[in-house]
Amino acid sequence: MLQGVNTFIFDYDGVMTDGRVILQHDDPPLRTANVRDGYVLQLAVKLGYNVVVISGGFSRSMENRFDTLNIKDAFTGVKNKVLVFEKYIRQKGIDPLHVVYMGDDIPDIPVMKKVGIPVCPADAAEEVKAVSVYISDKKGGEGCVRDIIEQVMKVQGKWMTDEAFTW
Repeated sequence: MLQGVNTFIFDYDGVMTDGRVILQHDDPPLRTANVRDGYVLQLAVKLGYNVVVISGGFSRSMENRFDTLNIKDAFTGVKNKVLVFEKYIRQKGIDPLHVVYMGDDIPDIPVMKKVGIPVCPADAAEEVKAVSVYISDKKGGEGCVRDIIEQVMKVQGKWMTDEAFTW
């Protein structure tokens, strides 16, 4: 099943972060991200995988994170994830059966039902776990992104290649 994966799509809050935001009086909310997730995300991009973020959230810090990781296909402030997903795969000519989608909450379920490999973090909502074919043992923002990407790369013989040793 993982041999044909060519695309990773992630929700942001609760998947790439632990889902918490630090609210400040006049400044935008702060989020935390996992460095090991970041490492493997930029590696996936470097190795030619489609790496996509579809999130209802938006902040400048999110955009900065995506730029740092060279993630070009990031859709933020999204109200209807299915519409964005369907347009993206149609434009790129991607077979949904070759897509991993990782989500953690109710708005992710409609897209998860359209991909070949719906997955989630350990702390995802029960409804999301019910539609997932794999539940990471890692929580959102604590390595779940690395977990699924690393598994795919290992199955495809792309883990620990020369590209892995340069950031």
